[in-house]
Amino acid sequence: MFSKAFMEELMKPQDLYSHRALRCVLTRLAHTSIMRLNPASMDRLYDLMTMALKHQILLCPRPRDFLLISFNHIDAIREMVTDSPSLVNQINDAQRQIIEMYTPLSDGELQLMRQTLLALFQDFHIRVSIFLKEKIQNPDGRFVLSTSGPVPHGSEVPGLIRWFNSRGREVRRREFPSGGCYTSAVREGSFDISGDRVTRLGKNKYSATSAEDTRTSDTSKNTSKAKQESVGPNPLAKEELNLLAKLMGGMEVWSLAQADTGIRVNLFPTDEDDGGISVGTDEPSFGVINIQATKDHQANTELTRIAAEFTEQQDQPEGPSNKGDDLLAMMDDL
Repeated sequence: MFSKAFMEELMKPQDLYSHRALRCVLTRLAHTSIMRLNPASMDRLYDLMTMALKHQILLCPRPRDFLLISFNHIDAIREMVTDSPSLVNQINDAQRQIIEMYTPLSDGELQLMRQTLLALFQDFHIRVSIFLKEKIQNPDGRFVLSTSGPVPHGSEVPGLIRWFNSRGREVRRREFPSGGCYTSAVREGSFDISGDRVTRLGKNKYSATSAEDTRTSDTSKNTSKAKQESVGPNPLAKEELNLLAKLMGGMEVWSLAQADTGIRVNLFPTDEDDGGISVGTDEPSFGVINIQATKDHQANTELTRIAAEFTEQQDQPEGPSNKGDDLLAMMDDL
């Protein structure tokens, strides 16, 4: 990408690439590595790159600043290959050619280049998730231009009209509402091979977003954990379990005052639990309720009495039937 032959061909005066030619160049660049993209993935990558470039060109405060955007791109690539001096030298040579060709241009020529690039992407209104999330893109795919922030370098904050006479002396001034919240211009970025570019345009947009998402995720996890810790045991659950134990005929309840938030019901105790409830250090946060319906003799007696009542109730219909038979027998005897 930064080879001498490619850069020399790229720097030759030529017409603006069409979308088809630009797509072909980007596809070949993407496939020079071990990465292989299918047509659908390449379409999404191309849409993402074109919309990101359109956003950066729209937001650059002045035409000369889109050179700083390109230098941010080159600086990021240089940081990836710092372990290879040969690649760093190729990148530096390519950047020198860009500086020698574009920095001498006037503001009018750079503005013409900016307008040409914007005309190339004027019909692109593809929605990008990260732009929608940060509310810098509308649902229809159009970008939101802010009416606040620092003014371009070399400009003054709008809101003042001044009149001058023929001698160049100020004779009158009047203020007016600018319709935004503007601040003074920041310092100019460096146009050298290395230096502070000042502008954030051209930086990795996903790096700041991922860090913010991580902090948000950690905060939500801590909040949910605190909520879980603050929730106490539900007293209704204890009463329902006690009622279940009574219905089954016996109840052995461990005091929930010693537990934190959990309740465990052992309906079928194993050999390890035959001696009752074991309070150990393995599970200190659980209150254990053992329902021993099989070993309680009093419960067995109560269950036997209830079963006998059901048996007597089932035998009661046979009474009238026997009396009827006796009456028929007496009538036969008569």
